[in-house]
Amino acid sequence: MIKQTWMKTWGAALSAATLTVLAGCCSLDKPAPAPVAKVAPAPAPVYSTGCPVVGRDGANIMTRQAIPTGVESSSVLLLEKSAPAEVAVGQEFTYTIKATNLTPCELDEVVITDTIPQGIDYKSSSPTGVQAGNLLTWDLGVLPGRATKVITLKAAATGTGEFTNCVRATYKEKLCLTVKAVQPKLALTKTAPADVLVCDLIPVKLTVKNPGTGPATSVVIVDTLPAGLKTVDGKSEVKFDVGTLNSGESKDFTINCQAAKPGSYTNKAVATANGGLTSDATTTTVVKQPVLTIAKTATEMAYEGRPVSYTIKVGNKGDAPATATVVTDTLPAGVTFVSATDGGAFANGVISWNLGALAPAAEKTLGVTAKATAQGKACNKVDAKATCAEAVSATACTEIKGIPAILLEVIDVSDPIEVNGQETYVIIATNQGSAPDNNVKITCTLEDSQSYVSSSGASTATAAGQKVTFAAVPVLAPKAKAEWRVVVKALKAGDVRFSVQLDSDMLQRPVNETESTNQY
Repeated sequence: MIKQTWMKTWGAALSAATLTVLAGCCSLDKPAPAPVAKVAPAPAPVYSTGCPVVGRDGANIMTRQAIPTGVESSSVLLLEKSAPAEVAVGQEFTYTIKATNLTPCELDEVVITDTIPQGIDYKSSSPTGVQAGNLLTWDLGVLPGRATKVITLKAAATGTGEFTNCVRATYKEKLCLTVKAVQPKLALTKTAPADVLVCDLIPVKLTVKNPGTGPATSVVIVDTLPAGLKTVDGKSEVKFDVGTLNSGESKDFTINCQAAKPGSYTNKAVATANGGLTSDATTTTVVKQPVLTIAKTATEMAYEGRPVSYTIKVGNKGDAPATATVVTDTLPAGVTFVSATDGGAFANGVISWNLGALAPAAEKTLGVTAKATAQGKACNKVDAKATCAEAVSATACTEIKGIPAILLEVIDVSDPIEVNGQETYVIIATNQGSAPDNNVKITCTLEDSQSYVSSSGASTATAAGQKVTFAAVPVLAPKAKAEWRVVVKALKAGDVRFSVQLDSDMLQRPVNETESTNQY
C-alpha cells in the first residue's frame, strides 16, 4: 500500500514547504519546489515588507500577513489562510481565506487571487470564484472599514507530495470629501371656515413649512384681504416675518377677520424666501346673514267693548337660519289682552313668542285677540329680532269708536184723567251707549181728544196744531239723560194714544214710543 498524503502544506509542521503570501514567499525549513505549471498573470500585488506569521490550530495550520507593512497596527489589509496540515489523497478537504480591512475606511476594488498547485483538484468555493487555469480570483468589491470577508474552498489531492499554494490581494485606497447639496422648499397651507354669519369672526390659519433638505431663510408671509374683509383691528393686509425655517420645520399663524357685509370672500396669502422660493394658498369663505321681515294687520275700526284682532307675519328672506328668533308685541292703551296663538306669553302689556330658528325663506303667522276698552286711535307695534339679524318692527292701528244707544221712555203722570182735566207726559231720552249722540230731537203728536197746554225740558218746544216739536239737543253724552214734559187737556173720553218720535244723527231711522191714557 502506498500512503497518499499532502505533506504539511501549511504551518510549523510544513518543514519541506514554502508559503507565499501576496507576491513574496518565505522559506520555512527548505526551499519551496518549483511551480508545477504556468499560471495566468495576476493583478499587481501589494508587497509586504514583513514576513507571514505561521501557526497551528489543532489539525489545521494557519498563516497570516498584514499588508503592506507586515505589522497589523500600521497596515491596511490582513490576509489569513487556514488548511488541514495533512489530507488523504482523493479525500475532499476544506480550507479558508479571510480578508480583513484593518482601517475604519472603505477599501475599493479588493481582489483575492489563489493559485491551485498541480496535484490539487479544485472542487468549489463560496463565494464562487472565477477560475482561469490554475488561478482562482474573487472580486470582493468594496470592503467596509473593519469588515471581514471569508472565502471557503473545497479541494482534493490527486497524488502524494507537498503542495504549496499562494494567495494574493490587491486593493485601492481612496480619499473622499463629501459635499452636501441641499434644497430648501416652501409649502404654505391656509384654512378658514367655508361659511359664517356676518356677525361672526372668521379665523384664518396659516401654516408655512419647509419640506426641503436645507434651511429656508428670510421667510415672509403676506396675506392681502379682499375688499369688505378686515382684521379685527382694521387691517386689510397682514405680514408675518417668519425668519429662518429649518428642514422639516413649520410655523403657524392665525388672523381673525370680520366681514362688513354678506358675500363670498376669496383670500390669497403668499409666502416667500431667499433663493426665489415662493408658495401661495387660497381660501374662500361665504358670509351669510339672516334677514328678518315682519308685517302686521289689525282690525281697522272697532267699537268700544268689542274684539280687536291682530295678524303678524314674520319671515326670513336671508341665506342663513335666523336663530333665537323672538317676536314681541306691545299692546297699546285702549285695548286689553284676550289671547294669542302659538304659545304667545303675555306679561306687563307685552306678548312674546320664542320661535327658535327660522330657516331661509320660512314664514310664521301669529295672531292676537284683544278687546277695545277706550275710544281713540290705538296703534300696536310688534318687534322681531334674531341672532346676527337686524331687528325689524311693524305697526298697525285701530280706530276704536263708541256706540250711542238711546233709550226713549214716555210716561203719563195722572192716568186716568177726567174730561177737561190735564195730563202731564214725561219724556226721557237716555244714552246708554259708549259714544255721544248728536242733535237729539223730540216730536210729540196729540190725538184730537187732547189739546196742547204747555211744555218744558231740555230744549224749547214749538206747538203747531196737534204737534209739539222740541228743539234738538246738540249732544247727548254717554250715560246722560235729557227730559221733556208736555201738559195736555182731555177734551173727551176715550182710550187715547200720546205719540213721541226721537231722531238723532246716529239713528238711521226714528225711534217711536206711544203712551196710552184713559180719559173718562
